[in-house]
Amino acid sequence: MLFRWFESLIDAFKEPVDTTPPQSAWRFYVFYLRQVWPVFLAAIVVGFGVAMVEVSLFGFIGRIVDYARGAPADFFRLHGTELMWMAFVAVVLRPVLNGLHDLLVNQAIVPNFTNRIRWQNHRYVIRQSLGFFQNDYAGRIANRIMQTASSLRESAVQIVDAIWYVVIYTGSAIVMFASADAWLALPLVLWLAAYVATLAYFIPRTKERSWRQSEARSRLMGRIVDGYSNILTLKLFAHTRREEAYVADAMGEQIRRMRSMTRLTTAMDATITVLNGLLIAGTSGLAIWLWSQGKVTVGAIALSTGLVIRINNMSGWIMWVVNGIFENVGSVQDGLKTIAQPRAVQDRAGAPPLAVDGGGVRFEHIRFHYGKQGGVIDGLDLIVRPGEKIGLVGPSGAGKSTLMSLLLRLYDLEGGRILIDGQDIAQVTQESLRSQIGVVTQDTSLLHRSIRDNLLYGRPDATEEQLHEAARRARADEFIPELTDGEGRQGYEALVGERGVKLSGGQRQRIAIARVLLKDAPILVLDEATSALDSDAEAAIQDSLETLMEGKTVIAIAHRLSTIARMDRLVVLDKGHVAETGTHAELIARDGLYARLWRRQTGGFVAAEVEAEEAEAR
Repeated sequence: MLFRWFESLIDAFKEPVDTTPPQSAWRFYVFYLRQVWPVFLAAIVVGFGVAMVEVSLFGFIGRIVDYARGAPADFFRLHGTELMWMAFVAVVLRPVLNGLHDLLVNQAIVPNFTNRIRWQNHRYVIRQSLGFFQNDYAGRIANRIMQTASSLRESAVQIVDAIWYVVIYTGSAIVMFASADAWLALPLVLWLAAYVATLAYFIPRTKERSWRQSEARSRLMGRIVDGYSNILTLKLFAHTRREEAYVADAMGEQIRRMRSMTRLTTAMDATITVLNGLLIAGTSGLAIWLWSQGKVTVGAIALSTGLVIRINNMSGWIMWVVNGIFENVGSVQDGLKTIAQPRAVQDRAGAPPLAVDGGGVRFEHIRFHYGKQGGVIDGLDLIVRPGEKIGLVGPSGAGKSTLMSLLLRLYDLEGGRILIDGQDIAQVTQESLRSQIGVVTQDTSLLHRSIRDNLLYGRPDATEEQLHEAARRARADEFIPELTDGEGRQGYEALVGERGVKLSGGQRQRIAIARVLLKDAPILVLDEATSALDSDAEAAIQDSLETLMEGKTVIAIAHRLSTIARMDRLVVLDKGHVAETGTHAELIARDGLYARLWRRQTGGFVAAEVEAEEAEAR
C-alpha cells in the first residue's frame, strides 16, 4: 500500500503539451522538472533532514568522548536524556528519513519520472515528418530517447542529494571546528578553496568530453542497429567483414572519446585524493597540537578527525556525483539534437478535420524540390474528379511517388496547394487527412506484431468477421492459417518479424491489401500495389482490387502498364510535369511518350532502355 501510494505520485503517461521541447539544456531540465516539482521539493526537504542527521551523529560522538571523562557512576544520571535523544535519532529518525528519501527516489522518481520524459519525447518525435526519420538512424533516435530521460532524471536526483551534503557537511563542520577553536577550521577552509578550484578546472572539461562521448555512443548504436535492420542485404552481398569494419570505425571513435574522458577522470581523482590526505593530516595534527596546548578537548579531536574522514569519503563521492552530473548533462545535450528539433510538418493551430464527400483531388501549380534548387516537381497542375480512377505513368524520377507523398502531406509543399473536396490539405489535421486515404505501397513493411494486429491497423474496431472477409478478398486466407512463429503462435496470432521478414514479398503485399480493404477509405492510392506478386497472384486478387476501387477516387502508380491500362484516365509525368493525359487507346494513338513506354515493355515492366532513350531524346 505504501509503495503504491508513492508510485502514484507521478503519472508516467500524463498528456504532454504538444510543443517543441526547449533546445537549451537548462530550459529542457526546467521544462520537465516543473511538471513534478512537488515530489522534487519533498526530496530536497528530506535530503536536508538526512544530511543534518548524519552531521549530528558526529557531534554526538564528540560529546560522548567528553562526557566519558567524568565519573562513570554518574554518567547515565547526568547524560541519560541526551543519550536517549541520540538513540532516537540513530534508531528511528535516521531510518525514517532515509526510507522516505528512498521511497521518493526509487518509487516515484526513478520509474515514473524517467518514463514520463521518454513518453513525452516519444509522442513528440513520432509526429515528426518523414524526412526527419529518413535523415537519421532509427537506432540512434531510439537510443537518444531512452538515454536522455535516464540521464536527466539521474543528474537531477544527484544534484538534489549533492547540494545538501556539500552545504550541510562542509558548513556544519566549519561551524563545529570554529566553535572548538577558530584555528581548527583553517585546514578545512583551505581544503574547501582548493577543492572548489579543482572542480572548477575539471568539470567544464568533463562536460565537453562527456557530450562528445555520448555523441560517439549514439553513432555506434545507430550503425549497429542499421546493420541488424538490413541483415538480409548484408548477407546477400557477403559483406560481413565490411560491416564489421563499418561498426569498428564507430567503436574506435567511441573508445577514443571514452579514453579522453577517463584520463580526465583519473587526473581529477588523483588530485582530490592528494587534497583529502592533506586535509586529514592537517586537521588531525592541528587538533592534537591544540589539545596539547589545552585549547581543545579530547572530544574535539574525535569530532574533527571523524568528520574530516567522513568529508574525505564524501568528497570522493561528491567528485563522482558532480562528474556523473555533467556526464549526464552531456548525454542530455546530445539527445537534444534529435528530440528538440522543430517539426517540419505541423498542423495549423485549430486545424479542423478533413471532411470528404466525393473525394475530388486538385493539384494547383504545386512545386517541390526536397529543399533543393529544382529538379522534382515544378508548377504541376492536375485535377482528379470525385470517383475517377487515374493511373500515373512515367520514367523513374518523373515525380510519381513524390506526388503521392505530397498528397498524404508527408512533406509540405514549397509552392502551390493541394485540395480535397475544396479543402486545402495544409489547413486540416494530418491524422484526418491520412485517415481518408488508403495506401498500398511498393515496399510494404509490416510491424513486428501479429497478423491480426497488422490487419487491425486498417480499422482497429473491425469485427472478427470483417477481419476474415478482408483477408479472404485479398487472397491472404490461403497462407495465414499455415503461419507459425518461433514461440508457437499460429495463424492470425503469429508474429511476422521485423518489417515482416518472415513473410514472402507476395504475402506481405496481400496483408497490406487486406489492411486497406479493411480501412475502406474514400480515396485510394496504389503505389506499385501488385509489384511483389507474380502474374498468377496478381490475377487472383485483381478482382478484389476492382471491388476495392468501386465508388472511390483512385490514383494508381505502376511501371507494369498493363495493371493500369483499364483506368478511366492515364496521366503521363515527365520531369515533374504532366506530359500527356488520356485513355490508354488515346495515348497509344497519339504515339507519344506513353506509346513508346508501352511498346518497349518486357514481361509487363518498363525496360531500362526506355529511360535511356528518352533521356537522349530530351
